[in-house]
Amino acid sequence: MEMHLNTLYGSGAWDEKFSQSVLFHAGESENRVINLYPEAEYQTFEGFGGAITEAAGYVYAQMGESDKKALMQAYFSPEGMNYQFVRIPIDSCDFSLGQYEGFTRVEKYIIPMLRDAEKAHGERLGIMLAPWSPPAKWKTNGIRQFGGALKREHYGDYAAYLCDNIAWYKAQGFCVTRLSLQNEAHAVQTWDSCVWTAGEQKEFLRDYMYPEMVKRGLDDIEIYLWDHNKERVYEWLRDVVDEDTDKMVSGIAFHWYSGDHFEALDLCRERFPTKKLMISESCIEYYKFDISDAFGSAEKFSHEIIGDLNCGMVAFGDWNILLDENGGPNYVGNYCLAPFMYDTKAHKLTETLLGKYVEVIAKAIPAGSVRIAATKYSDDIDATAWKRPDGKIVLVMLNRENKNSPVCVRLNGEEADAILWQESITSAIIE
Repeated sequence: MEMHLNTLYGSGAWDEKFSQSVLFHAGESENRVINLYPEAEYQTFEGFGGAITEAAGYVYAQMGESDKKALMQAYFSPEGMNYQFVRIPIDSCDFSLGQYEGFTRVEKYIIPMLRDAEKAHGERLGIMLAPWSPPAKWKTNGIRQFGGALKREHYGDYAAYLCDNIAWYKAQGFCVTRLSLQNEAHAVQTWDSCVWTAGEQKEFLRDYMYPEMVKRGLDDIEIYLWDHNKERVYEWLRDVVDEDTDKMVSGIAFHWYSGDHFEALDLCRERFPTKKLMISESCIEYYKFDISDAFGSAEKFSHEIIGDLNCGMVAFGDWNILLDENGGPNYVGNYCLAPFMYDTKAHKLTETLLGKYVEVIAKAIPAGSVRIAATKYSDDIDATAWKRPDGKIVLVMLNRENKNSPVCVRLNGEEADAILWQESITSAIIE
C-alpha cells in the first residue's frame, strides 16, 4: 500500500511526497494505528460552499480582473476547491454596507460575483437563500435589528415574500436548491435578526410557507431548520418535525460558534436518520479569537470540519468567501477572518492560512465522496476517511500536537507509515 501525502504546515509551507519511511520499535506501531474500513459506509458528501454577501461582492468589485479570476478559479473551478453552492442573504445582514430590502443592491454587488463564480464552475451553482429578518414593517419591534418577532398576522405575507425572492433568482436563470427559514433563530443581534420559537417556526412552515411553495411549484427546494449553533440542533428537530411536517423538512443547518457539540449531530443522525446535516456558516470572529495566531485559527476551523464530517455532515458552507483587510465591511463592526482577504489599499489578494487548510480538505473530499469507517489512536489527531468518486480512498489528518507524530495506516491487512509533522494538516491518497 502506498500513500501520496500532501502536507501543509502551520507556517503555510507545502510538502508533497509519497509515504515516508518511519522506523517503529517492536510493538510500537500498534500504538500509532489509524484503521480504515471501506466496507463500512456512511453519508455521501454534497460538497463545500461559501457565502456571497453584499460585503464580499463590494470588495470583489474593487479588484482587478486578474485577481477576480484567481479568486474564482481557487474557489469554484473543478481544478480548485470546486465549491458546489453559495449561501446568499435575503435582504441585508451584518456583512452589508447598511440595511436594505429588495434587489437593487443585490443586482449591484452580489449578482456580478455570482455570475463569475458560475462561469469558473462551468455550470449552475446551488443557491441557499437565508433571511436575517423579515421586512421591518411586519415585525413586533418595527426594525430589522435587535431581534423582535414576525407578527402572526403577517405569516402569510412573509411566506409569499420568501417565495418572491426564490422566484426572482429563478427568473435571472439561477438555481435555488435550499432555503433556510431564519438565520440564527434564537439570537437577538445588533444587526438584522428575528427570534422564533420552535413552535412558531413549525406553525409558519406547516400552515404558510410550505403550502405557498407547493402552490407556486417550489416544493422541490430543500427546507432547512434552525440555522444557528449546534447545541440546540436536536431539540429543534424534535420540536418541529412530526408526521405533518416530516415531508417538508430536508434537514437542519447549523453554525459552530458555541463549541463542538459533535454528540448533538450523532443524536440527530440517530433519531432523524433521513434529515440532512449541514454547516451553513462558520468563521473566525475577531472579537472572539486571537487572529494573530494563524495556525490556531486554521486548526480550530479544520477540527470543526473534520468533526462534523465524522458525525454525518453532508455539506459545509463557509461564511464570507472574501473580505477586505479589516475583515469587513460590516455595518455594525462585527469583523471576521475569511479564507481570502483583499487589501483595498495595497490592491493585494491574499489566501489566509485558514483558507489553505480548507483547501486541503476541499480538494481531498470532492462532492460525491462516501465516508468510510476509521479509528485512530489519539484525540490529538483528527482524521476522516472517504471513498472518492474516482474510487480512491483519501484520509485527511490534522495533527494538533506541538510535536511530530508517526502514524501507521492500516487498510485490508496492509500498512503504510508516515510522520504527521507538528501543527500540520495532511491529505493522503491511498493507492
